[in-house]
Amino acid sequence: MRFSKKTALALLVVALSASGCGKTPKDRLQGRWLGESIENVPEPHLAKAMGWVKGTAFEFAGSKVTVTIPAESPRTGAFRVTEANGDRVLVSFLREEGGRDEAELQLVGEGQMRWKIGDGREIVLVKAVRN
Repeated sequence: MRFSKKTALALLVVALSASGCGKTPKDRLQGRWLGESIENVPEPHLAKAMGWVKGTAFEFAGSKVTVTIPAESPRTGAFRVTEANGDRVLVSFLREEGGRDEAELQLVGEGQMRWKIGDGREIVLVKAVRN
C-alpha cells in the first residue's frame, strides 16, 4: 500500500496530536493568575473572604513563581509540578528563604484555575490577559 506525501503528512499530524503533544501542566500554569471568587464559605464570612481572594495572585514564569497574599509581602521561589492527573495538578513551592508549600490546583480550560484550600473550599483564579 502506497501513500502520497500529503496523506503521509496528514497521518503524521493526526498521530502527533493523538499522542499528547499539547501543553504540559507546567506550561499551562505559566502567566499571572488573579483571585476572582471563593466557594463554600459561610455567608457571614463571605465578604471578608472575597476581599482576601481579590488580593491573591500567582505569577508563574519559567520555573519561578511569585505568590501574593493580602497583608503579606509577595513571596518568590521555585516551583515544580510533583503530580499531574488530567486537569488536577499538585505543585510544590520552594521558598527562596527555605521551606516548602504544596497546593492542589485544578486547571479549567485555558483561563481558569481552582486552588483547593481545604474543607471543601476552593479559590477560583482567572488568567490575566496580556495587553
